[in-house]
Amino acid sequence: MSKLKYGNVTALREYMLLGNKVTILEAMLVFGVQALNRSLTTMKRDGYIIKSQRVSMVKVIRRLNELTVCKPPEELPIKEVVMTEYWIGQ
Repeated sequence: MSKLKYGNVTALREYMLLGNKVTILEAMLVFGVQALNRSLTTMKRDGYIIKSQRVSMVKVIRRLNELTVCKPPEELPIKEVVMTEYWIGQ
């Protein structure tokens, strides 16, 4: 079996280098990265500055639906649920 030259973590990093923000939900659903925190730690060790902020899940779901279909359960209070989004700072 040959080694992958372009994997899910690399795709995530390049997406973030383009100025995009990601949450753990987006990392899993769009890129297949199961351990976002580990990937962020690796990026920090490589010299990238990782910034974060808390946002409502509504914003995350709206952003996700531009790339894929994501429908949360009706009972989930997505306006009150808060998630952390990360991006690469300057």
